[in-house]
Amino acid sequence: MIAESSTASEKIPPREPLHVLTLTPFYPIPGDDAQGCFVAEPLSWLARLGVANTVRAVQPFYRGRAAVDDKAVPARRVSFFSFPGGWGLSSAGAFLFASLLPEIRRLHEQHPVHVIHAHSALPCGHAASLLSRELKIPFVVTVHGLDAFSSRQVTGYAGKWCVRVSQSVYRTACSVICVSERVRSQVIEGAGARVNTTVLYNGVDPEMFAPPESEPEAPVVLSVGNLIPVKGHELLLRACGAIRDRFPQLSLEIIGDGPEQAHLQRLAGEQGLTGRVHFRGRQSRREVAEAMRRATIFALPSRYEGLGCVYLEAMSAGRPVVACLGQGIDEVIEPDMNGCLIDADDLQGLIDTLARLLQQAELRRRMGDTARRTILHGYTLAEQAARLFQVYRECRK
Repeated sequence: MIAESSTASEKIPPREPLHVLTLTPFYPIPGDDAQGCFVAEPLSWLARLGVANTVRAVQPFYRGRAAVDDKAVPARRVSFFSFPGGWGLSSAGAFLFASLLPEIRRLHEQHPVHVIHAHSALPCGHAASLLSRELKIPFVVTVHGLDAFSSRQVTGYAGKWCVRVSQSVYRTACSVICVSERVRSQVIEGAGARVNTTVLYNGVDPEMFAPPESEPEAPVVLSVGNLIPVKGHELLLRACGAIRDRFPQLSLEIIGDGPEQAHLQRLAGEQGLTGRVHFRGRQSRREVAEAMRRATIFALPSRYEGLGCVYLEAMSAGRPVVACLGQGIDEVIEPDMNGCLIDADDLQGLIDTLARLLQQAELRRRMGDTARRTILHGYTLAEQAARLFQVYRECRK
C-alpha cells in the first residue's frame, strides 16, 4: 500500500506557481520613482519566491494617461471613468470593475489568477471585491494609512457612502493587510470584529539605504515628506530656529513638495534660517538615500502617519530618527534606543531632542547602529515579501 501511495503521488502534477493580480493607484512613473515605491519594490522580492505578478496601475481618466516607470516591475496603466470629487470616489470601484472585467476574465482563463491584491479600499479594493465575486478569486486589500474609510478625505453623505463601501470591502476580503497596529485598530473599529486583519510592516532595501562611511562634518537635519500641514515641517523650522545660535553650522534639508512650500520658505526667513534651509523638491529614491547618508539626524514630526516608510529608510541608513508618539512608527521605535519620540505638536520637546542629539555624537552613533540592526532583523523587503507570500498562500487554500 505504501508503494502504491507513493507512485500515485508522483503522478499528481505540481501546483502552479502563485499568480497574483495587483491593483494599485500608487505606482512609480517616469521622473518620480518614489511614487508608489512601497507597492513596486516588494514585487521583485516576491518574484524570487516564485510569485508571478500581473500589475494594473489604475487612475481616473481625468488625471490624464501617465506611463509607468520602466525601472519598476512591469505594469500596465489602466484609465477608467470616474466622477471627480467625493461621490466619484465612492462609485469609482464599480467603474473600475467594469473597465477591468473583460480583460481579467480572459487573463484568468489563460493564466489562472490565484489571489487579487488591492491597494486601498477605494477604488481598488471595491473593484477587487466585485472581481472576486464574479470570477471566484479570493482577494486581499492593503490599508496604507489611517484614513481607512476615506472619511477624512470625503465628508458629508458622500463620505458616509465611502465608509459603507469600505466596510463591505474589508468584511469580504480574505485578509485586510494593515501597515501597523494603529491602522489595524482603525479598520476593526470601523468595520467590526468580523474582519480578518493582519499587520504587515513595510520593508526597506538595506543596500540602497545603507549607512555612510563617515559622519558629516557640519550638522544636517533632514526631513522627507509632502509639504502639507500634518507633516510638521512648520514645527521643525521653529525648532531649528530656536537652536540656530547654539549650532551655527546647522543646516536643514527638506525633500518633498506641496502647497505649504511658500509658507514654509517665508517661515524659514522669519526664523533667521535664510541660507540654512534647503528645499530640495521631489527627489529620486537614490537621491533620498544619498541625502540620508549625509544627514546627522532625520526628523519628521508628523501627526498623521499609518507607519511612515521614510522613518524606516532613515533607520536603515543608520540615522537617529525623531518622530511623534501616537503614529504607527512608535511600534518600531524604542525611545532612546533606536530613535526618539516626542508628543505631536510639542515644540519644546522637539527643541530639546534635536539639541541633545546634536550635542552627543556617541548617543547618535549608538542610536543609529541600533536603528540599523532593527531594520536588518525584521523590516527588510525580503522579510516583507516572505510574509506577504504567506498571506497569499493562506488565501489560496
